Amino acid sequence: MATVTAAPIYAEDVAANLAVVRGRIESAGGDLDAITVIAVTKDQPRAAIPAALDAGLVDLGENRADALIVAASEHPEARWHYLAPIQRNKVGGLARHVTVWQTVDRDVAGEAVARHAPASEVLVQVNLTDDANRGGCAPGDAAPLVQVMRDHGLTVRGLMAIGPIGPPEAARNGFRSLCALADELELPVRSLGMSGDLEVAVKAGSTMVRIGAALFGPRPGADGARH
Repeated sequence: MATVTAAPIYAEDVAANLAVVRGRIESAGGDLDAITVIAVTKDQPRAAIPAALDAGLVDLGENRADALIVAASEHPEARWHYLAPIQRNKVGGLARHVTVWQTVDRDVAGEAVARHAPASEVLVQVNLTDDANRGGCAPGDAAPLVQVMRDHGLTVRGLMAIGPIGPPEAARNGFRSLCALADELELPVRSLGMSGDLEVAVKAGSTMVRIGAALFGPRPGADGARH
């Protein structure tokens, strides 16, 4: 596996890359006023965060709990989205920093969030693959889980999913089914799509795309990040 050495990140480069991402969204038929771009900072240099903020990106996403706590302490002006599987022992430290918990996929995770951060905004993560080891509840379990989260006092804003490994088109049917499920549940937010498959996600009805590599370049040590 080839490693990638990160180039320096400058605000003007991120702004230019953001313009390209927005162009891709528009070319896919998306409404820029209705689709939120989440800047994913996982494993990126610390300069990525001020560069994203300077480019006008307010919503930032992070997969690593410790990194999010440090970054959010330094940049409380951002809206921080937690994008990793929720571990109950990490929730207490994250609670004061996270604006949206995107990966609630089971009762105990939501219960932990509700205990440490009452009334928080959450998304229910759905697994669109046959791989039980991937995060997310089964599509058929989404509706009851949404209700359980509401019973915990959480604010359920929508659904989230990660596309399957493979070409972008492989995600099309799953993304469409998730948006249809969100419609049935009357949930406005559909967090779908990353750097490699955002067009497929936008065409399916995504309202939130999680973008890392297309904004900042490949993550150091990665062989081509999907984010």
